[in-house]
Amino acid sequence: MTNTTKGPRIFCVANQKGGVGKTTTTVNLAAGLAQVGQRVLVVDLDPQGNATTGSGIDKRKLDSSVYDVLLGSATIAEARRISPKGGYLVLGANRELAGAEVELVGFERREKRLKDALHTVRDEHDFVLIDCPPSLSLLTLNGLCAAHGVVVPMQCEYFALEGLSDLVNTIKQVHANLNPDLQIIGLLRVMFDPRITLQQQVSEQLKAHFGAKVFDTVIPRNVRLAEAPSYGQPGVTFDPSSKGAVAFVEFAKEVVRRLG
Repeated sequence: MTNTTKGPRIFCVANQKGGVGKTTTTVNLAAGLAQVGQRVLVVDLDPQGNATTGSGIDKRKLDSSVYDVLLGSATIAEARRISPKGGYLVLGANRELAGAEVELVGFERREKRLKDALHTVRDEHDFVLIDCPPSLSLLTLNGLCAAHGVVVPMQCEYFALEGLSDLVNTIKQVHANLNPDLQIIGLLRVMFDPRITLQQQVSEQLKAHFGAKVFDTVIPRNVRLAEAPSYGQPGVTFDPSSKGAVAFVEFAKEVVRRLG
């Protein structure tokens, strides 16, 4: 997949199953891409604001956020902040965002608000990574309508395959009705423990079914990645020599290689 249009690569990091490491993937891929010289914007579309906090930004002190951008009272250029340790920009979120669902209902092109806003900064970023909430909401729909593709982090467990089929159906529907550019960019195996036979079996099933759509890089289960958000930074910068950090930098390089 080669970038023929000018402007950034825009990816949703999405999975309709909670607790699979979406936010961990978003902030660490962003930090990894920044380390290899890419200009990155993270868009936090989850009212919990974990990608904002995990990037070292106090979500309670945001003058303006993704909420203001969606409602048109601020631009992305006004609302984005630099991640102090991560080296990428963040369009942050906080609890206010939960109200956006209801408020957007009356707007025209309500599912395209983020896409329209991103267009205004299209020359300023190489990659835009959108951290979507686990539910299929108007917020997630804004992410999927703005994106060229979806990166799916998933654990190699039995129930993960069920969640994946739901997500694939959602992507097909959005592709058919709202965003013909949307496709699955790739599946990222996260929290992987090669000692567990079932995980190896599910990993093989994924490769058999999705082929080249499964990224080569595998993110191991890693305590340092889990600890990093409480210190307000991505694992990639929190402990660069940890297995998880090394894997995410390798993943960033793979993404650039595949999509350059």
